[in-house]
Amino acid sequence: MLEKILKSIPGVSWFSRQVALWVRYARIKELLRDLRPVATKDPLIRLGPAGDGGYLLPDSLNCIAACFSPGVSTCSGFEKDVARRGIPVFMADASVEGPAEDDDLFSFRRVFIGSSPSDGFITASQWIEESLGEQAGDLLLQMDIEGYEYEVLAEVSSDLIERFRVIVVEFHDLHALLRGSSTGFRRISDAFRKLLISHRCVHIHPNNVSSCLRFRDLTVPDVMEFTFARRDLVKDGEFVTAFPHSLDTANLDGAELVLPRCWFGE
Repeated sequence: MLEKILKSIPGVSWFSRQVALWVRYARIKELLRDLRPVATKDPLIRLGPAGDGGYLLPDSLNCIAACFSPGVSTCSGFEKDVARRGIPVFMADASVEGPAEDDDLFSFRRVFIGSSPSDGFITASQWIEESLGEQAGDLLLQMDIEGYEYEVLAEVSSDLIERFRVIVVEFHDLHALLRGSSTGFRRISDAFRKLLISHRCVHIHPNNVSSCLRFRDLTVPDVMEFTFARRDLVKDGEFVTAFPHSLDTANLDGAELVLPRCWFGE
């Protein structure tokens, strides 16, 4: 894919194409090494239903002050399981009237979460501040907002990210790592790098809605669910060596899309 793109650009010499290919390939390999999932001090559990809307995260949720869940859609099983643990859940999504289930611990705002306040949008920082005020404590984030996750993560401060004990995000458009301009790669890389300042990746699950792009020994599904745990919750240096996890299930009917080895192998 990268070779085809570079060959199509007029005036780019063979040597320049090879250099660009090597630089992009090396940067992707470095990013994947840094995202290699590590083991957690507490075992992974599944919150939410089997299939779409369920996620794996470490059972380290005691004394969480609140969960923030932008992107509600038509399933609230994850949020319901969080509320069963006594954790208040704040949800936001302008595309639905409200959550799919009711719970006394649910708070819903019919707005989108974005990079700046505008008509129908507020920032994550504003939403969290307005929801919690001066309330202290660790937080939980679960975000599935169809590609807007990159601008949301760009907007929030590293200090606020560190406040989230566990972060679960469905990342979209990951094919941009391999195709398109350097801007697409940088957008994705910057989001992951920001999370990796205070967190480590502990689980990755490809959504089987995805197709895969391949280049050399790299295979990249377009949509994957990532779980990040703050560094105090992980066994740093102890890597996860087998996927899928026994609690993983396919998002859609059909075969599970197994995580390619380049994401967790040596």
